[in-house]
Amino acid sequence: MRAIVVTKKGSPVAPNIRFVEDWPEPAAPGAGQVVVRTLASAFNQMDLWVGRGVPGLDLAYPRVSGCDACGTVEVVGAGVDGAWIGRRVIVNAAVRQPQRSSPDDPSNSTLAPEYQLIGEHMNGMMAERFLAPAANLADVGDADPAAGAAFGLCALTAYSMMVSKGGLRPGQSVLITGIGGGVATAAMSIARWMACPIAVTSRHQWKLDKAKALGAAMVVLDQGQDWSKEVRAWTAKRGVDLAVDSSGKATHLNCIKSLARGGAYVTPGCTSGPDATTDLARVFWNQLRLLGSTMGSNDEFREVASLFRAGWLAPVVDQVFAARDATKAYERLEAGEQFGKIVVRW
Repeated sequence: MRAIVVTKKGSPVAPNIRFVEDWPEPAAPGAGQVVVRTLASAFNQMDLWVGRGVPGLDLAYPRVSGCDACGTVEVVGAGVDGAWIGRRVIVNAAVRQPQRSSPDDPSNSTLAPEYQLIGEHMNGMMAERFLAPAANLADVGDADPAAGAAFGLCALTAYSMMVSKGGLRPGQSVLITGIGGGVATAAMSIARWMACPIAVTSRHQWKLDKAKALGAAMVVLDQGQDWSKEVRAWTAKRGVDLAVDSSGKATHLNCIKSLARGGAYVTPGCTSGPDATTDLARVFWNQLRLLGSTMGSNDEFREVASLFRAGWLAPVVDQVFAARDATKAYERLEAGEQFGKIVVRW
């Protein structure tokens, strides 16, 4: 079958990408599994991590990455309802792993789930067909496949961090750093749906202009300055209720200083580095909440997918490539030139 293959580990990634037509077909689906025929796939930063090598994971190459796709269910395994066959679906790439069970452990009621990711721990969705757990599917009706592929994992990540963990309420103010990436644009879509005033930051004026056209009420050109005073001035010195920050080291402290009393800082990543400087005095005095968030559950996935299916949420699609032009798609992703999601059609 056709596939986009990472031939070997290295940086830059794009020179190691090949489009092939003889990649092995997926195995027959086991119990609880389905085979999905891919209509469109979308890129994430994870695809670059797989290309460069993931610290702590011994990945074998060549391999197929990809943790976002929209496709049609072709075959179901034992125990899977046959009604899935023919449905257009998106897939939650986060596969929950069994919790440990030790006689000396306390209750797991507050233990965060452990996930393995389709496309990272196993071959993924940048192929004509792939295996997935039926429990991780969400029906998207007759949605455009490119939009469906662009929606899945980033929307789930943003929904889980903002709504489930951050406790965002309609009308509260939201700060989103590094606007332009998939999670950031998904966060902006969710904030708009909840009628929240939105502030965004970027190092690129053209990205700020796009964000303003999409509904951002306040934009900050981040040139390394302390922009927290600008954000607080925008809120009449109250501060924002929620900061969505996937940058990390470069923006963390400014986010903390921008928060209102009781506000939440939520991070799904740290592209500028993990060793951020914080302000613990503000944390305890203003009773701030600092939250980490990784992907999300299948229940959250179905909730956010229902909003997509109903037309309440939509992804920002940067550019759509033919699968044969995957190297060009990787080049655009690696250059950070995109605003929204990069998609390939099959």
